[in-house]
Amino acid sequence: MTDPSLTIDRQDDERYMRLAIDQAFIAEENGDVPIGCVIVHQNRVIAKAYNQREQLHDPSAHAEIIALTQAAEHIGNWRLTGCTIYVTLEPCPMCAGALVLGRLDRLVYGTDDPKTGAVKSLYNIVQDPRLNHQLEVTGGLMQEECKKQLQDFFLRRRQENAQ
Repeated sequence: MTDPSLTIDRQDDERYMRLAIDQAFIAEENGDVPIGCVIVHQNRVIAKAYNQREQLHDPSAHAEIIALTQAAEHIGNWRLTGCTIYVTLEPCPMCAGALVLGRLDRLVYGTDDPKTGAVKSLYNIVQDPRLNHQLEVTGGLMQEECKKQLQDFFLRRRQENAQ
């Protein structure tokens, strides 16, 4: 049986994804790949984060990992049941594994990641029946906007490197 607090309509999904996109802009302003996310519990944002690999000099400082830490601290438990994570890019294997281990109920992401995506593109870690937990997944929400933000970032990066 589905928890009624998880019944979220598309308008709510878009509102939360907009917040994740806002976080991605912060990452970009700080010189990092523009990926952002928020975690929602009982229709309230309990965590928001953006990529900070460049800032923290930490390969694990992905938006999802930072948000998971914030959410666990907020709830007071590493089990994040009843939570939905919104992220602008399909999670990588590290982040997808962390979502399974954190027991989140739902993942909503913006655009696919054909190079490292571990939800649809290369693997499907979050719904692998061999694991002890699976997430409900909604992919492609506000896909064009999320994709354009990343493409524009890498285009500028290539142009800067060419100069």
